[in-house]
Amino acid sequence: MEKDSLNSLKLFLQEDLYLFGEEVDQILDKQNTKEISTEILKKEEVETEDSIDELELEDTRIQEVSEPVPPIIRGGFEKGILILHEEEALNDEIMDMLSKIIIAVNQSMNDVGLLSSKELEGKSLEDFQAINAHKVIKFGRISHPINALPIHDYQIKTEGETEYLFADSLTQISMDKALKRKLWDTLRTLFNIS
Repeated sequence: MEKDSLNSLKLFLQEDLYLFGEEVDQILDKQNTKEISTEILKKEEVETEDSIDELELEDTRIQEVSEPVPPIIRGGFEKGILILHEEEALNDEIMDMLSKIIIAVNQSMNDVGLLSSKELEGKSLEDFQAINAHKVIKFGRISHPINALPIHDYQIKTEGETEYLFADSLTQISMDKALKRKLWDTLRTLFNIS
């Protein structure tokens, strides 16, 4: 900018300009300061880019190492019995039927945990497995990777230390006596009831 000013002055002034020692030093100091400032800014920019890259890499590592986060379960879940249901909320009639089913297999509502399909949304299979359920009973369609398990409805499948039973939705079962019978027969096997 100062060079521009001096060049502009040349257009108006025809005579030579002479600078004294301290004026020359001031002008040179300003030019050096600008050059140094420019170098510092470039270095900081490069360091900032490197820092951002390092932070992104660190975030990736943290995500890879982070432990699965299990969904929050409603109920006591004292015996590790997990009931997954399609319905977003269980009405009184369905909840009453479910309570009767649980009591019929010699368990209490404190022994089971409940999760709706909505509560499982966005959770991975690893998050689900972090719940560490011993028995999983899935009623209806659940939008979750658990559906990828090769399990047929009303058949018990053991994977690791967990037993799985998939069935129709609680709403469908409540309206169909044949489905109730089919569920009861499978639950008797699952809970070793003769």
